[in-house]
Amino acid sequence: MSGAGAPAAAPVDCSDLRVAVVAASWHQVVMDGLLDGALRACADHAVVEPRVVRVPGSFELPVAAQALAEAGYDAVVALGVVIRGGTPHFDYVCAAATDGLNRVALDHSVPVGFGLLTCDDEPQALDRAGLDGSHEDKGYEAAAAALATARVLGEVRTAPGRAARVDAGAVSDLG
Repeated sequence: MSGAGAPAAAPVDCSDLRVAVVAASWHQVVMDGLLDGALRACADHAVVEPRVVRVPGSFELPVAAQALAEAGYDAVVALGVVIRGGTPHFDYVCAAATDGLNRVALDHSVPVGFGLLTCDDEPQALDRAGLDGSHEDKGYEAAAAALATARVLGEVRTAPGRAARVDAGAVSDLG
C-alpha cells in the first residue's frame, strides 16, 4: 500500500489560517470522499470555515489554486482524480495538473496540498478516497500536509535572528 511509511503527526491548531479547498467534479463518489476527508482534516486542525471551490475537472485545479493563493489564503488543498483510459489524455492531464499545482506553490510561497489521485482504474481511486472500506484517505492527508506546511512556513517567516547578507557594506535582509 502506498501509505506505508507515512509520518504520524497529531493535528495542530490552525485556527488562525485562511484555508481553501479546490475540488474537481469528475467521479463524484470519489470526489465526495476526498472532499469529506479534507474538510475533516480542517476540522481536526481547528480551521474555521474553509472555503470550498468546485471546478469541472483536474486540469482546472491549478488556475483555481492560483487565484486562491493570490487572494491571500495561507494554504490551498487541491483535490481531483484522473483515471487512466485508452488514450494519452491521462498523461497530459496528470502532468499539467501536477506541474501547475507545484508552480502555484512555488510562485506564491503557499502550500498546496496535493490530493490528486492518478489511478489505473476506479477501484484504485475508491480505495484511496477515504470512503467506508477504503484503505487510505488522501483528501485528509493532502489537507493535513498543507496545514502542517503552512504552520512551518509561518514559523520560518517570523523566526527571530533571521539571516542577513552583507554586500559592499550594505546589509540586506534575506527573509
